[in-house]
Amino acid sequence: MQPLLHDLAIALRAPTVVLSGRDGQIRGNGTQGLLHGDLRLVSEAVVTVDGHEPAPIGFEEPAADRGTFTGLVRHLGDPGPDPTVWLRRHRRVTASGVAEELELVSSAADAVECVVELALAADFAPIEVIKSGGEASPLVPVRVDGGVRWESGPVTAVVTTDGGTTVDGAAVLIRWRVRLEDQVVLQWTLTAEDPAAPFVPGTGVRLPSPSVEADDRRFTALLNRSLADLDALLLAEREHPADVFAGAGAPWFFTLFGRDSLWAARLALPLSLELAGGTLRTLARAQGERHDPATGEAPGKILHERRRAGFEVHGMSLPERYYGTIDATALWVCLLHDAWRWGLPEAEVRELLPNLRAALFWITGLADTDGDGFAEYLDESGRGLANQGWKDSGDAVRFADGSIAKPPVALAEVQGYQYEAAVRAAELLSALGEPADGLAEWASALRSRFRERFWVSTADGHFPALALDGGKQPVDSLTSNIGHLLGTGFLDEAESDSIGALLLGPSMAAGFGLRTMSSTAGGFSPLSYHCGSVWPHDTAVVVRGLHLAGQRARAAELGRQLVHAAGAFDNRLPELFSGYGAADVTEPLPYPASCRPQAWAAASAVTLLVTFLGLRVDVPAGVVTLDPPRPSPVGALRVTGLRLAGGTLDVTLTADGTVTDLRLPPGLRLG
Repeated sequence: MQPLLHDLAIALRAPTVVLSGRDGQIRGNGTQGLLHGDLRLVSEAVVTVDGHEPAPIGFEEPAADRGTFTGLVRHLGDPGPDPTVWLRRHRRVTASGVAEELELVSSAADAVECVVELALAADFAPIEVIKSGGEASPLVPVRVDGGVRWESGPVTAVVTTDGGTTVDGAAVLIRWRVRLEDQVVLQWTLTAEDPAAPFVPGTGVRLPSPSVEADDRRFTALLNRSLADLDALLLAEREHPADVFAGAGAPWFFTLFGRDSLWAARLALPLSLELAGGTLRTLARAQGERHDPATGEAPGKILHERRRAGFEVHGMSLPERYYGTIDATALWVCLLHDAWRWGLPEAEVRELLPNLRAALFWITGLADTDGDGFAEYLDESGRGLANQGWKDSGDAVRFADGSIAKPPVALAEVQGYQYEAAVRAAELLSALGEPADGLAEWASALRSRFRERFWVSTADGHFPALALDGGKQPVDSLTSNIGHLLGTGFLDEAESDSIGALLLGPSMAAGFGLRTMSSTAGGFSPLSYHCGSVWPHDTAVVVRGLHLAGQRARAAELGRQLVHAAGAFDNRLPELFSGYGAADVTEPLPYPASCRPQAWAAASAVTLLVTFLGLRVDVPAGVVTLDPPRPSPVGALRVTGLRLAGGTLDVTLTADGTVTDLRLPPGLRLG
């Protein structure tokens, strides 16, 4: 079974992540360890003092790449109830490994002597072996020639320390003999070298952090934590280190994912055009060129994921480069358009026009595999993802009675993405003086077909079905998928209003964000990966859509729910959490195997900021629009230093949502 993550301490700096118990110990079970580039290098790092483990009393995560763990050394020091000797373990994760300081502190009347030991081991287990929850991998023997290190193929991990080291087969024991009067600091580091890794830390790009103040300090805490996490997730191809993208999430998806990386860049556009451009170019270089059922590749199609090697887990066998996604191609087009609107230089946009044309070739033709006028997916390999939308678990597409839809499947939100991609591409091409023949007409025809075939009436109301199944029957469960249609232009005003009202109802938005499936559906479970849980990015996408559709109050309320939920996770929004509502629990419960941090979950906080400001930007037209919800869901709000069009945007809102101060970059005007 997949190991659990919800109670682990996690620190990271791409492509390295360290997962430990909240006492700081790495015990070699579950997912605990130092992972680098989809390999677990350190599988055990246990500290003892005279053979005793410190008794943990707390830990903190002051930054994305840091952790501090405090434990009492109770067998040392003065007699009496008050602890007088303790150990603080300061961890700093780097792109190439980890460095720790073991700080022993004493307030005892007399000096104490002790032996501190750190036991290390490495198994170099690949991520899919860890995720499958199978038997532990054998330990890798230690090499001592030229230093203490482990080797497996081209990957090495080297240990340095100010203590003494002994080696016993696969184990390294670092020992310090300490005389402690006040404070002693002991050090060790591990440095990894991985010349075969496809991805490296990005160079020269760090996400900026605008200054944000709000009456509701929960929001600023969420935003600051999210920006630090998103920055720590940035990766790049080894051959193109300046083209950064966001690795999808630690630890399971700490690599390039088409859909995830695109949504993360799109939601975070107000922070970084460099992230958007790097993501677009990285995926363009891997764009499909031929038909290959084994990998899902097709001409013009955008990649689903890329790893250092094939990925085999839970009955799936995915190749190193896998194209099994129905939505990434349209999302790539939408990101290109949105990045242009936010100010991506025209030269960078024009460089990608051949890729845009190729993507449109797939969208308007190859995506419809059976000629029914809709984009659908079917795993031709028999070893890939059965479902290829963002809800890609095997049971994600269910009818209202709980039965599972049979493929090929045409998802509702994918038709909206396809429509938006065609319309936005036509806008972009026309603005650049390029031909856009037939795109608007193709999109209009898709919109008409969707209205005829997808809308259903059930006890929950009148709304678009989740999908059409292989028999072209509407999959009639009420889900969050339809919220992705908001703001795309795919719906008319009445349809948008109806969907907004349904999604803000108690069966969908129960206090902590948007459920993936209505609690009235037969397949609903609050602990289902895709059928009842809450995904922060999904909620944020719908918040964004409500904002674009002019439903400010609903966008504000759903965003406020997500801010409220974040506190239960120390403001580090996970990949997903359980779908229990506020009537069931006082705070949201975790989904225990959820990635944390997750790129699109972290980027969700940026979308909340944009929504709470009511901000829209069109740099080519020179226009900025501010239409905040009234009242503000986070009280008075002040933002300074938000990078935009070569300058910065500063804005202040009162608690009732009134703009009282605004400074625009040169060349932009208020719309």
